Amino acid sequence: MSQDHHLAQIGARRCISVLALVFAIVLMIQYSEFPYGAISSVETPVSTFSMVNNSTNITNSKTLLNVTSRSGGGGGGMELVPKDKLVSERNNETDTSFEGDDVIDPEDESHFKNFTLGDDPLLNFRDNSSLSLDNSSTSNSSSMVKDAEIPSLPDNQSSIANFPPPPPPMNKGSARKSSAVSIADMNNLLLESRASSFSMKPHWSLKVDSDLRMAKTEILNTSIVQSDYELYAPLYRNMSMFRRSYELMESILKVYVYKEGERPIFHTPVLKGIYASEGWFMKQLKSSKHYITKNPRKAHLFYLPFSSRMLEETLYVPNSHSRDNLVQHLKNYLDTLVNKYDFWNRTGGADHFLVACHDWAPAETRKLMAYCIRALCNSDIKEGFKFGKDVSLPETYIRSPQNPLKDLGGKPASQRKTLAFFAGNMHGYLRYELLKQWENKDPDMKIFGKMRKPTTKGQMNYVQYMKSSKYCICAKGYEVNSPRVVEAIFYECVPVIISDRFVPPFFEILNWESFAVFVPEKEMPNLKKILSSISDEKYLEMQRRVKKVQQHFLWHSRPVKYDIFHMILHSIWYNRVLLTSNVD
Repeated sequence: MSQDHHLAQIGARRCISVLALVFAIVLMIQYSEFPYGAISSVETPVSTFSMVNNSTNITNSKTLLNVTSRSGGGGGGMELVPKDKLVSERNNETDTSFEGDDVIDPEDESHFKNFTLGDDPLLNFRDNSSLSLDNSSTSNSSSMVKDAEIPSLPDNQSSIANFPPPPPPMNKGSARKSSAVSIADMNNLLLESRASSFSMKPHWSLKVDSDLRMAKTEILNTSIVQSDYELYAPLYRNMSMFRRSYELMESILKVYVYKEGERPIFHTPVLKGIYASEGWFMKQLKSSKHYITKNPRKAHLFYLPFSSRMLEETLYVPNSHSRDNLVQHLKNYLDTLVNKYDFWNRTGGADHFLVACHDWAPAETRKLMAYCIRALCNSDIKEGFKFGKDVSLPETYIRSPQNPLKDLGGKPASQRKTLAFFAGNMHGYLRYELLKQWENKDPDMKIFGKMRKPTTKGQMNYVQYMKSSKYCICAKGYEVNSPRVVEAIFYECVPVIISDRFVPPFFEILNWESFAVFVPEKEMPNLKKILSSISDEKYLEMQRRVKKVQQHFLWHSRPVKYDIFHMILHSIWYNRVLLTSNVD
């Protein structure tokens, strides 16, 4: 009996061991199928977005927004942060009873928290393999993007949806774990993008290709210019290269503007408000006899003349929580161009460009126009901005289209008594923390919420504060960009940029640290200490440089040399030239 009992115990132990083994195997299978280590009723994205190290593999899958709350972390407050973050709407109001940017900040984007992209046809990229790459870098191979396989473009491609995403324009080793990217990091990323950039060899050659190769050689091997009466060397990364590139642009560049596209989304420039940059550029380029060519085979660049602002205003259905129809409209447009012409297929769109200032533009064009040069106001690294290819578009708030230079300038440095100024709507966590820390706390720090027009004599308005402050705070809202950056320069106030992932305008050309102050978001509580530590001599030098760089941020009724129109066009040209393949 005792022996039978012992055998029974052994059998029970074996049975329990087998069951435990089976259970462990089941758990292992589940964890291998669900890489996040948990089974949830909410669909999990197949891949998460990496700020720098972008994969060239596109998964054809359903993407579901996963909105989470973020709090604290040096900023306090709470902000809704979608995983595949949607850009927020801007206020459509044009009420002039308010000063400041109460009518130019983005609206609350929380109504998009349940937005689902669904089965996006733009994710159905075809896997081909014959696209030529030119990697002319001589950098250390360990820091290069290796074994990149970029699909080729089919000879008779009928749908733009099948084009692949571009290769990452920076090194694999450049990926940052943190979402914050300092100005020093951005400088390094730009250098890395130049060193490890991949250039697509066109499927067939045209004379314009030899023009671009010649321009690239001349720019990279230009002689050093010691001085220039129109340009001040400390403002630029390399004044000599910029000057030579600009000269070549003036003498060589031809742009073809597609005639296709129905109004008001296409060929309808918006000339007033915070989206005016895209409209003024469209208007002035289309009217340019110098740069426009009617022969597309002589074009070095092709312009896609749509307005991201009019796209949203015309097609977005309020409270629909969906932008699918906006993206589909752009896709249909590109399909028309691909079916009608062969220019897109020659380079996969690498010689095409767009200029878009609406917050949604990065997300709407990231896959659809992946190879294009994108000039974007919302130049957010986390939203897919590519150093060395994309261009940071200045966000300019035009109050008077008839007189875009109205109220230009400000008080001399000696009469600027206010240390720092900010006013604006409470959009995003950072502005709440800014007011919490400084509003009515320190006479040197004029920090306000939304400013109304003065009601009593002697009260200062938004513009007057800008004109009489030493430093103008450019704190991000829901998005990284703000019109205050250009406004500060317009009113000759030294910009203080508090936006960790914002790539400043014309970043590939200008040395922003020579005339602007960059404060990490986490250091916002130390703002006064940081600004007060800048010596009077240093401030005066920066303010003089703000006045000198101002010419690059001004719209004129008719374009003038080195103005904002030419700077936008030049940055597009410059990136296109430097991405040109070195081989025929």
